[in-house]
Amino acid sequence: MTYGPQQPQWYPPYQPPVFAPPPVAIDVGGDAKVKALIGGSVAGVIGVISIVSAFTGQTTGGSGSAVVVLILGLVFLFIGLLPIIAWRKISRPRRLIFDGFGVRWDDPQGRPWAVSWNELSGVGISRTQQRRVKLADYLIRRTMVRLDLFPADRGFRARHPDMEHLWEFHTVKNGYRLPLGSNPKYIPVIEHAMRQYRPAAYLGIRDEGFMVGLV
Repeated sequence: MTYGPQQPQWYPPYQPPVFAPPPVAIDVGGDAKVKALIGGSVAGVIGVISIVSAFTGQTTGGSGSAVVVLILGLVFLFIGLLPIIAWRKISRPRRLIFDGFGVRWDDPQGRPWAVSWNELSGVGISRTQQRRVKLADYLIRRTMVRLDLFPADRGFRARHPDMEHLWEFHTVKNGYRLPLGSNPKYIPVIEHAMRQYRPAAYLGIRDEGFMVGLV
């Protein structure tokens, strides 16, 4: 059986579609905004309550205690206003992206950069967990997360001057360190991305001692 004279005489071989995993993106800027708003709101409320208590005589211990409470209230109120003062910097869009090309830091209003997988000899995660000293540390334990990138050749620094501010940052040696803040939820996302795109270059998680500062 034929389909008439218009039937084609040759068909190209079937080629299955090439599977390309979707990029893995971490919205660092969005998370920073939420944390800043929550932290600022809590500090601001504490500050206002303290100031009102000092002025209305709701403190115990006389005028000296009222002055101390007032000063503490002003400090907390200032902390609560910090996200508003620095909102432009805090709210700028920032994303860490893993895809078939490599690793990208999408920061249109800051310092963006992009690195291909072929330029990297290794990618790791450094983690710092706060020491448990007080009871509150057992309830909320702060964990700082950083992405460490290690070049595959000596010409990397010359090709990527846009990453110079990350070179040997903090304690990393012969590599670059990108601080991602205190969100341990980033760790499994980064691990998934590395195992999906470049498992041979993934160096795993390195635990470091607790350091003071947002690094």
